Amino acid sequence: MKIVELDIKLPYNERGKVLSKICEKVRGKIKDIRFLPPTLLGISEIRMEIEEENISKLLEDLRKIVKEGNLSFKVLAEA
Repeated sequence: MKIVELDIKLPYNERGKVLSKICEKVRGKIKDIRFLPPTLLGISEIRMEIEEENISKLLEDLRKIVKEGNLSFKVLAEA
């Protein structure tokens, strides 16, 4: 089991649609979620800590969902 921090940057007006799809994928695995206010350019940032075993499969699915934004991650802990 690994704890991964996802950093998602996407347009503010698309945030609700994308976030609902992401929450369907990772339901029950979210440890922490933080919403940062949008920038002057309208880019919103979401940071999520997720407990996951198969990180590559999760990232593959999330990249299909987050088309208009950026997705980065880092592994915080391995168990």
